[in-house]
Amino acid sequence: MVRYTDLAIPEDGKLVDNITHFARALRRAGLPIGPGRVQAAIEAVAVAGFDRKPDFYWVLHAVFVNRPEERQVFNQIFRLYWRDPRYLEHMMSLMLPAIRNVSEEKAAQDAAKRAAEALLDGAEAPDRPQPPEDSENTEIQIDASQTASSDERLRTLDFEQMSTQEAAQARRMLARLSLPVKPLPTRRLKPDLRGRQPDWRRTLRASLRHGGEITRLHHRRPATRWPALVVLCDISGSMSQYSRMVLHFVHAVANRQGQGWAKVHAFTFGTRLTNITRHLRMRDVDAALGAAGAQAQDWQGGTRIGGCLRAFNRDWSRRVLGQGAVVLLISDGLDRDDPTLLAHEMERLHLSSRRLIWLNPLLRWDSFAPRARGVRAMLPHVDAFRAAHSIASLEALAEAISDPQDRGEKARLMALLSD
Repeated sequence: MVRYTDLAIPEDGKLVDNITHFARALRRAGLPIGPGRVQAAIEAVAVAGFDRKPDFYWVLHAVFVNRPEERQVFNQIFRLYWRDPRYLEHMMSLMLPAIRNVSEEKAAQDAAKRAAEALLDGAEAPDRPQPPEDSENTEIQIDASQTASSDERLRTLDFEQMSTQEAAQARRMLARLSLPVKPLPTRRLKPDLRGRQPDWRRTLRASLRHGGEITRLHHRRPATRWPALVVLCDISGSMSQYSRMVLHFVHAVANRQGQGWAKVHAFTFGTRLTNITRHLRMRDVDAALGAAGAQAQDWQGGTRIGGCLRAFNRDWSRRVLGQGAVVLLISDGLDRDDPTLLAHEMERLHLSSRRLIWLNPLLRWDSFAPRARGVRAMLPHVDAFRAAHSIASLEALAEAISDPQDRGEKARLMALLSD
């Protein structure tokens, strides 16, 4: 009978530390993992053993994965951390251009870069062989003292002018932005110990427990609720690069808890309207935008703003614009539809929403003027007109969205429109 020798596990092994570091990488990638799950994973591995890789994989998978969209991120990080060192080197080469010498060229799948960023947070490139001392090489010294100024430059850099590496860094910065909003007062009242309005019904009901004697006067105050956010994003050819960045920002807003929005609805339009709300609910941004792009067949196509707004007003406005929704319209306003139709649909959209904010990347030009027919038809029917070409412009939107007096550049452009 064949007998297998038991695995020699050293007494000072680092398995617990490795599982902890693996859990930290998952948490940085967006999975909701706390100390309790880490402890449960360590105990589960201790019970199941560490002699077979498939068993080890499924034990950690059972502890750390709760939702279907988390599987891909878990698989990528597990492969990077536990299985394939060459794949780890490949992903580092995607993140750090200084690394070469990777013989295998593999296409990065969904969540692969996100997994590598989470796993390699703070990691440095491996040491490369030093050239001989007698070879003629130019010595390059890098001063990192001005790193903050480079981040500031990236904040104000136009999305369309960014390199691939700058765009990746910008997307990480956008993922950390928030879009807070103030709650809306309602006519409903709710119990409150410090409320100013007496609650006679609760007071009399409580007095029945004491034989009809009123021992305490209950109060109430107006209740509040959170508005919904509706995003209409132009994905035509002239808006392609800006749309991708804005959708990264919208994805971060849709998946950040405690931000204040009741719901976040997202639609794309070019030559037709597409609802991508359910895709943005996916935790992984690469998979979410990939699914949204697959459904929106008119990406980088033409523009029919008037027709798409008519479809939204007809099919979706009553469903998503109820109870004071805030609408973000991201478009350059370059439309070939009938301007009369566009103006009518913009007026209808404005009347149906609590606030209609138009984000236009063309405002990056100081000499921008409302000369296009689409811009002239849309401008009178918006509450605010702001830029959306850089990280700084989206940060300014976060500060102004709760200010009902904010108009952005609308007053200045309306003066030009009347001349």
